[in-house]
Amino acid sequence: MKKTAILVLGILWSGMFVSAQSIDKQAPQGFDVENTSITHGKIDSISYASKTVGVARKALIYTPPGFTKNKKYPVLYLFHGIGGDEKEWFAHGKPNVILDNLYAQGKLEPMIVVLPNGRAMKNDRATGDIFAKDKVEAFTTFEKDLLTDLIPFVEKHYPVKKDRENRALAGLSMGGGQTQNFAFANMDKFAWLGAFSSAPNTKDPKQLLPNPQEAKKMKLIFLSCGDADNLLIYTTKTHNYLKENNIPHIFYLEPGGHDFKVWKNDLYIFSQLLFKPVDQKEINQFLEKK
Repeated sequence: MKKTAILVLGILWSGMFVSAQSIDKQAPQGFDVENTSITHGKIDSISYASKTVGVARKALIYTPPGFTKNKKYPVLYLFHGIGGDEKEWFAHGKPNVILDNLYAQGKLEPMIVVLPNGRAMKNDRATGDIFAKDKVEAFTTFEKDLLTDLIPFVEKHYPVKKDRENRALAGLSMGGGQTQNFAFANMDKFAWLGAFSSAPNTKDPKQLLPNPQEAKKMKLIFLSCGDADNLLIYTTKTHNYLKENNIPHIFYLEPGGHDFKVWKNDLYIFSQLLFKPVDQKEINQFLEKK
């Protein structure tokens, strides 16, 4: 496998329509460096009552530059990995900086981004044996917490649009697996999916989509992984299944391993595709770029 070029495998695109603009496959230098001369969004920490877990749980929420309560926004729920918590993306992925810079260039649809803790248990800190059975199971429990506790809290306290076409899920590693598991199981609630370097918690494709044609309901299925990532097989399995069943999706294989260099680039790309009409010609041009 060539590592000197960006490889895009198994591209299937039909019935999906991102507005015409130039999107780089590799983010330009400085895309994740704070620019003091532009308007910035805001990161807040929130606490919500989780009936699922039985305690108050924390999340971070990013509101975009120019945020106003007089407008309703679509929402991206952005998940962390097995060793992280609600602060992992903020600490290592700089999503607020990446998005601020893209807003300054006019490349994003204004959206709210929620960074939750995907380990739904009373002690949800990433301490001790992070691979312990109860901690791993808590990532599955988070589906209920997300649907019945966190999303209703966000929709009560923030001016957000409440239909499936204005809700997106994305995540890295363990969060990539959660994204696939939750989005495909709840296509009545989510229409945009971005799974970055999905981990072994990803369900088998036939479990994810026992009726694969239903996935055509999705506005966007974006699967990505580094070409040197030892977990590549889990993304490839979903891709192959979607390809075999003629389900429109992007499978983006990029240079890199299992790290934030890859995931920051994925967020840079995926965020520009969200909540917009999709121009098939422009997407094809994006996929063909070297």
